[in-house]
Amino acid sequence: MTRLVTPTAAGPDTRAVVEPATGEVLGGVALSDPDDVRAAVAEAAAAHPAWAATSPVERAAVLRRAARVLEEHTDEVVEWIVRESGSIRAKAAGEVASVLDELWVAASLPTQPHGELFADPSGRRSFGRRVPLGVVGVISPWNVPLLLGVRAVAPALALGNAVVLKPDPNTHVSGGHVLAALFERAGLPDGVLRVVSGDAEAGRALTGHPDVRMIAFTGSTAVGRRIGAEAGGALKRVSLELGGNNALVVLDDADLDLASSAGAMSSFFHQGQVCMAAGRHVVLREVADEYVDRLVRRAEKLVVGDPWRADVALGPLITPAQLERVDGIVRDTVAAGAVVRTGGTHDGPFYRPTVLTGVTADMPAFTEEVFGPVAPVIVVEDEDEAVEVANRTEYGLVAAVWTGSVDRGLALADRLATGMVHVNGETISDNAFVPFGGRGASGNGSRHGAGQSWDEFTQWQWLTVRAEPIPSLF
Repeated sequence: MTRLVTPTAAGPDTRAVVEPATGEVLGGVALSDPDDVRAAVAEAAAAHPAWAATSPVERAAVLRRAARVLEEHTDEVVEWIVRESGSIRAKAAGEVASVLDELWVAASLPTQPHGELFADPSGRRSFGRRVPLGVVGVISPWNVPLLLGVRAVAPALALGNAVVLKPDPNTHVSGGHVLAALFERAGLPDGVLRVVSGDAEAGRALTGHPDVRMIAFTGSTAVGRRIGAEAGGALKRVSLELGGNNALVVLDDADLDLASSAGAMSSFFHQGQVCMAAGRHVVLREVADEYVDRLVRRAEKLVVGDPWRADVALGPLITPAQLERVDGIVRDTVAAGAVVRTGGTHDGPFYRPTVLTGVTADMPAFTEEVFGPVAPVIVVEDEDEAVEVANRTEYGLVAAVWTGSVDRGLALADRLATGMVHVNGETISDNAFVPFGGRGASGNGSRHGAGQSWDEFTQWQWLTVRAEPIPSLF
């Protein structure tokens, strides 16, 4: 079987594709300048009318074929995700499985009902129908590169749009080349999906292009604010899925063994480089010591290392800059009075899972999205304080509540200002069938998921038809 993607050789005119665990150069990617982005948008805009007019059955078939191509090349794609993003193998395999779900769900969209029949007092036939937006720009991140690209690309294509995708430069192969190759082999017409590379300059060219009618961005809140301001000023539709500073609340009747397991997973999965990671463990005082002891023991058992060459639980942080940022937040939090119960050290790019106690609301590990394998623990006196502490953030993505009483968990969930809440679950949870998204600084209220894709990637058109014309008033 031929390989799905082969990056170009690294050279003076390319950006190196680097394995974060080792620093090894895996290939190169030609960078796109603003002229390249404009050319890609022009190709997508030219290809869009024919694609929008393609039968729903054929559009669905393209999505299904893309899923089958991915199934055939799963091992290769897992390798790219592991080596390019620093994911452990289980995370990469789970990501591919989720991408398959997204493709199959997207394949179901074109043949769903796409309109309504309205009453009309004048004897006309009056319809509302959903039509494609046109060219959709997708800007995706490096942490879950294939999934966080496809969850916008697949439904946008399925519903008749053309797409220009700009993946993060750190994961251009697994977040960009792979998707382009999947759809090319699936028979998607030329120009309907274009992939561009580059940093912020390329992103600005995509966001500012007048023929791009929507921007779907997943990434940091700071960048999302800038994209929202620019795209909103041009009256484009904007979907922003941004950061999080999520709370995992542990009540005094929780199963602490299971709660600490969920807490470890929520803070340390993919080295904490997930928007849904638990950035604050809010624990009632009666069980705080035992919960911390269990969480520390779990952290100390986790193996950190090269995920491609060893069986590990945590891989590297994505870049030296990210490592420096995480380590700086931990150091500044300790300087402010917190205590490192375990971790707080690194060997090269591999940061040990870290548990901090004595954390208060004025410390960096409380106020900032760490995006590293760090579990800050905040002790509270009762449920009211737990809710107040959990909600004391500009973010509103997800929360988890651990309790022995479902009714108690549901009552507390009603008071949490987040887009998603999991009672007796991890903060990290997602699938292709739910309305995924946050509030506040975590996003602008847009939602990813099967039932929400129609709202995100189409627009209403009101259509009336009169069989026999009649005279107008004038």
